[in-house]
Amino acid sequence: MKGSIQQHSKYKYYYVAWPVNGKIQTVSRYKGFLCRDGEIAGMTGRQMAERLLSLMRADVENGTFRIEKWKGEAPSDIIPYLGKWLEEDGGSLSPATHKDYENSIKNHLKPWFEKNPYQIHELQYDVLCRLLNDIKRTGKGKKNVMYCLRRCLVHAFKSNRIPVMPLFPEERKYNIVDPIIKWLPEERQIKVIRAIPEMHQPIFWWLKYHLRRPSEAMALHRIDYDKEQDAFIIRRTFSAKVLVQYTKTKKIHLIPCHSEFKKIMQRMPVHLNSPYFFVHPHGKLAGKHYSLACMEDIWHQACAKAGEDIDMYSGLKHSSCSQYINEKHYSIDQVQMLTDHARRESVKKYASVQLDEKRRLMEGWQITHLDEVK
Repeated sequence: MKGSIQQHSKYKYYYVAWPVNGKIQTVSRYKGFLCRDGEIAGMTGRQMAERLLSLMRADVENGTFRIEKWKGEAPSDIIPYLGKWLEEDGGSLSPATHKDYENSIKNHLKPWFEKNPYQIHELQYDVLCRLLNDIKRTGKGKKNVMYCLRRCLVHAFKSNRIPVMPLFPEERKYNIVDPIIKWLPEERQIKVIRAIPEMHQPIFWWLKYHLRRPSEAMALHRIDYDKEQDAFIIRRTFSAKVLVQYTKTKKIHLIPCHSEFKKIMQRMPVHLNSPYFFVHPHGKLAGKHYSLACMEDIWHQACAKAGEDIDMYSGLKHSSCSQYINEKHYSIDQVQMLTDHARRESVKKYASVQLDEKRRLMEGWQITHLDEVK
């Protein structure tokens, strides 16, 4: 086996003599302590050197040996690997995800590994828990950073850079608290939309009736309306202001055209010089499509006129979904069918705020109970 234990003739500490490219390299520290008697309680200097030699040989067996690591000369090799991975694998990411991963690496992962120079094969459960605790973000933000690292390590595992995929901290350790959904009853939601200038109303009515994301409405093309089926084909979106030919879930959705929107659509002007379904009359972007910032500005101005204070996503998609459950008494499964959510859990959040329905059930129980007492 490679490597041997020797003792310094003058200073009497032990070290591992390790041949590298025809030269002998000396490694004399185990867990940061010089291999000599008295450095670690209960261990002699030779025992420390024996442990050190075993660990070095284990790295050779796992195919992860680097002499720089044991000489204390190597910075964390995960830092350059993160950059290399994002460059190689970045083409498969959406622009928004790519931007988020760049932020996670630059502002969180790189600074942490500069202070804690672990090698990529040393990133085990306990180290990852330490990293999680040190990330200066809220629960969901912490999860995004850790997911970035996890995706990088999956790439490393598939590339045989690490022998096994490490376990990541459990979901409960992220301390993610699901916020209570904020929403508007239909009467108040309609009041806000009607406060929007008429030329801008169609895209907001479409979002109210079809339960989709604003980025999908902005990206909708005229050819995405199928006249024969009287339905919209949702197959593209905007990601970090870039039009991409896929949705956030990478699935194509076929959404029936709501009868109330059909009346609005028949009155909409046709802009033959633009491929987009919804065109900003005074837009300056290519094809005069709406931008998210523009839509949010229009929405907030309408809220101010209507006396409401709610963000656009909550006032449209969250509100419409909540109305189906809390006002129209649809089941969770029915709303899941309407929204095309892949997971039932994603729809249950709209049922968690059904105060009126809970109150009705509570009052109904009281009346029945009182009748029984009488």
